[in-house]
Amino acid sequence: MAIIVLAVVLVTGLGYAARGGRVGFLQNVTGIVEAPVKKVLSSAVNWFNTIYGYLFEYDSLLAENESLRSQLADAQTSARNGIEASEENQRLRKLLDLREDHTDYVLESSKIVLWSSSNWSSSFTISKGSSSGIELGDPVITEYGVVVGQITELGTTWATVSTIIDVDMSVGAFVGETGASGMVVGEYSFMKKNQAKLTYMAEGAQIFVGDEILTSGSGGAFPAGLVIGTLSAVKTESGGQLEYGVVEPGCDLNQLVQVFIIKDFTVVE
Repeated sequence: MAIIVLAVVLVTGLGYAARGGRVGFLQNVTGIVEAPVKKVLSSAVNWFNTIYGYLFEYDSLLAENESLRSQLADAQTSARNGIEASEENQRLRKLLDLREDHTDYVLESSKIVLWSSSNWSSSFTISKGSSSGIELGDPVITEYGVVVGQITELGTTWATVSTIIDVDMSVGAFVGETGASGMVVGEYSFMKKNQAKLTYMAEGAQIFVGDEILTSGSGGAFPAGLVIGTLSAVKTESGGQLEYGVVEPGCDLNQLVQVFIIKDFTVVE
């Protein structure tokens, strides 16, 4: 095979020489030997260039994708902040109406920062405490004047609010247009259904499904006239003697974001 290749090279070289080509014999032989190698090298370079182009384009797409993700996250954050600001402004406008109707109220607004994880209570933590003039027992309401609960634990910059359905809560109440008096209390079986119990009714009091329940102001813990909720059912105790009512809170406790603490009010005797 070597002899044949050498013979082909010599014959080709002599042919070029015989034709009077400008390329010298040795140069021509070298060119013939180098040509296949150059072709292979050229193909390899083109292949590597193609692969590099793909990799560079892939990295560019990754960087662009990450940039778009970051821009989308920023846009979503801005949108959420805008929605939250709009909702807070709406709550504050409603609060202005409440203040106009109750000029004796001294109110402090606060955000909810943490809900209790206990199955035995219904409470949450707010971001204001004694440094803001809040005291134990202060009533907590929504911007609409609906009862949320009461301050039951107090720190310097935080406080715990037990909601109206908590097992340890009790609020004096008036029911319906007749103004029948009773107590709204928390019980475990009711709390698990996001409800409270209306009980301790005066003898002969009449209550009906759909009756609105308001705070009576008895005891001085809550101002009179705040909305507690409505009666969703009227039932009798197991002995069949005493009636009690099932109370649906006047606000959706699970949807609360911001609440308002009544730090002071005029107690009506």
